[in-house]
Amino acid sequence: MPTKRSPAPAVNPEAAGPPPGTDHAALRLWLRLLACHNLMEEQLRTRMRESFGTSLARFDLMAQLYRYPEGLRMREVSRLLMVTGGNVTGLADRLVAEGLVERCDDPLDRRAWRLCLTPRGRSQFATMAAQHEQWVISLLAPLGERNLTELVELLGRLKNQLGAP
Repeated sequence: MPTKRSPAPAVNPEAAGPPPGTDHAALRLWLRLLACHNLMEEQLRTRMRESFGTSLARFDLMAQLYRYPEGLRMREVSRLLMVTGGNVTGLADRLVAEGLVERCDDPLDRRAWRLCLTPRGRSQFATMAAQHEQWVISLLAPLGERNLTELVELLGRLKNQLGAP
């Protein structure tokens, strides 16, 4: 009879820090950024599910389509979301079935199609995006305006150094 395994313990990125007696500020910063990202994402994921009955993945897909009213090909969505085409296909199929997204003809290639938000999808996304922004503002409010501005500037410099567009 197979034995039941207990679930693996949750990993705390900050608990796996540098060895005692060493000072690795860059590594500590990296781990702190990861921890903050994970904690914020979990809160946003929960709020999105509780308030709108949707997932962050669906929200992210709709956000990309909102930015591109002419629509996007599946591979463009995959690249922007940094996920596989299979992930996008499943999400897109469900959003199409719900009437939030449609498959539009691609004017540059009659054999292809693009994903586009429907008017209902655009309206629903706009409502979710406004609430999402308020949640992010409230999560970062404890930093204060001055610290928030400085952190945005510092991380912007780092992003530029890393070569991100």
